[in-house]
Amino acid sequence: MLQAKSLFSYRPYWAQRFGIAPVLPCTREEMDDRGWDSCDIILVTGDAYVDHPSFGMAVIGRVLEAQGFRVGIIAQPDWTCVDDFARLGRPNLFWGVTAGNMDSMVNRYTSDRKVRSDDAYTPGGKGGSRPDRSVLVYAQRCREAFSGVPLVIGGIEASLRRIAHYDYWSDKVRRSVLLDAKADLLVYGNGERQVVEIAHRLAAGEPIEQLRDIRGTGFVTGNVPENWAEIDSQEIDVPGKVDSHNDPYASQAQDKPCDKASSADDEVAVPVLRRQRIDRERSFVRMPSHEVVKQDAVLYAHASRVMHLETNPGNARAIVQRHGKREVWLNPPPIPLTTKELDYVFELPYTRRPHAMYNDERIPAYEMIRFSVNIMRGCFGGCTFCSITEHEGRIIQNRSEDSVVREIETIRDTVPGFTGVISDVGGPTANMYRLACKNSKIEAACRRPSCVYPGICSNLETDHAPLVSLYRRVRELPGIKKVLVASGLRYDLAVKSPEYVKELVTHHVGGYLKIAPEHTEEAPLSKMMKPGMEAYDTFKAMFEKYTKEAGKKQYLIPYFIAAHPGTTDEDMMNLALWLKRSGFRADQVQTFLPSPMATATAMYHSGKNPLRGIRRNSETVPIPKGLRMRRLHKAFLRYHDANNWPLLRDALKRMGRADLIGNGKKHLIPSWQPRGTGDAQEGRRGKSKTFRTQHTGLPDAPATDRRGKEGKGSKRRGRSVVR
Repeated sequence: MLQAKSLFSYRPYWAQRFGIAPVLPCTREEMDDRGWDSCDIILVTGDAYVDHPSFGMAVIGRVLEAQGFRVGIIAQPDWTCVDDFARLGRPNLFWGVTAGNMDSMVNRYTSDRKVRSDDAYTPGGKGGSRPDRSVLVYAQRCREAFSGVPLVIGGIEASLRRIAHYDYWSDKVRRSVLLDAKADLLVYGNGERQVVEIAHRLAAGEPIEQLRDIRGTGFVTGNVPENWAEIDSQEIDVPGKVDSHNDPYASQAQDKPCDKASSADDEVAVPVLRRQRIDRERSFVRMPSHEVVKQDAVLYAHASRVMHLETNPGNARAIVQRHGKREVWLNPPPIPLTTKELDYVFELPYTRRPHAMYNDERIPAYEMIRFSVNIMRGCFGGCTFCSITEHEGRIIQNRSEDSVVREIETIRDTVPGFTGVISDVGGPTANMYRLACKNSKIEAACRRPSCVYPGICSNLETDHAPLVSLYRRVRELPGIKKVLVASGLRYDLAVKSPEYVKELVTHHVGGYLKIAPEHTEEAPLSKMMKPGMEAYDTFKAMFEKYTKEAGKKQYLIPYFIAAHPGTTDEDMMNLALWLKRSGFRADQVQTFLPSPMATATAMYHSGKNPLRGIRRNSETVPIPKGLRMRRLHKAFLRYHDANNWPLLRDALKRMGRADLIGNGKKHLIPSWQPRGTGDAQEGRRGKSKTFRTQHTGLPDAPATDRRGKEGKGSKRRGRSVVR
């Protein structure tokens, strides 16, 4: 079992004598009030500064402060000059740079590459407060302000660009952000463990060039170290015929496959190296170079597949990719935090409020999470379009019941405006709390990209009893009127625990419960690694049963994705027919956005399926590309919008399905056109400004969004600055 140095084991830095800051200083005046002559570490972020554990910059800042360091914050600086970057003076140890809780390109542009007018992480929700590719711009300004200061980059933007990656906005494969930012170190994933070690080692006098052995970090080097074994990525996954091999690192106890469902013929089968005597701790995987994957989309898909095989902290090796004359070296992923460490992180002395400099101006993202509590991290779902697993990892990190209770009591007693309702008790997935592999040795050896696809692994513990116990305890706290669950639910797991579904439906649904089938058709679902509609139907029946027993009126709100790789026009038509039969009307839809490093993005770019072995003549995935096709797929989801009817009529006739055009119940769209509609104004949604799925006869659902795909302000919880 891998062990990591505890966050509690470091001797506090001498500046601990200054004590805890009411808020981390953002101005020179605040530094003077604290008696500081300088900052040891200055963190730069593209988000407004909210001292709350759902804002990554606050988490990293408070963690470093607890280690004794003086930490300053530069939030949403004016990037057109260096003045804002120089206002706190020269940092003694390093700069920490992040784009914020969201990737800056996802934050600023829609899936149709249109500029957004708003920004949920900015006071007033105004757009334009951060530059494109914020990490690169901020890093440059830091260098200009004070040259020679070590520069550490991280957060979701840097984390997902740590290697050569397809960039949707420029439609090309860009090199690692390490090179473009000219950073000394990149921290990927949740970064507490990494930044604490970086800070203490720099404080002890080690030059940053020697910090080469920290898990969860990457750097640029001229040459790979000696006495390391190089493993060509094509030995792990040959771009040709794929044969099944045993795990070369598994002990006899670990040679047992993770699940009988995982075989060489399965969609998620994981071929690995032939058995060799190689020290995993002293070996690295040689990826195809940036120059090669930039020119060869098949090898890009191959590199993506191999990258995702090397994400389990228990067996991942270092990854090396050549960029010109230099090497980008990525150490294995960080060891997940223990429950004690995660409790420590979430119970630091956050004010749980925006900085006073914003004069109480509304920050939409803060309003969304103001009365919510994060109970865990990570996701083992492995959905190909989502970046949570790539960033936070698939091993669930849990808080203790006592810690969650203490946070709710803190919200009750200290947060202004609290009315007794906790808006969410959840995380990346609402019901993965304390779910893990039954055998730690099998978990450490497993190389499956998902624990729940193509089916739930037989080694996965699916008992929801700890979560039920937590729900019951927190809703009985004095002063708490209601505890809601608003995070996305993994319903194929939930149906394994009827007691959980009953508890959830009876006590923790605020009228609507959001779940994400994403599609109804097997072809796109298999490219998403999502369960079929059978699981949805089972959960829906349970939901309706327990709702009726509770004597309530509650409704499921399903979410769907348009234009995902593997989706054809016929698939979208069938989804539209299902929506109409079910009485659903999606007012605002999610169109697939290829985010860096996601498996679905590799599909989008290459037309190949990295879930299977990659070879030149392997499966070709249909890719909805081009504005017209993407608009058509979005139009199918909004079949009820008269502005989409001309586009849909043309498509249905071309598809030989003109029988779906007419004025009867069996028809998808009418043959007539209302006056003043059908002018092809993409995005016309009438007067509604909410994301709602209308069910016949139901009121509007509350404004929501998921994974930053089409709307803004998604609850991507627990993101750290250098994470």
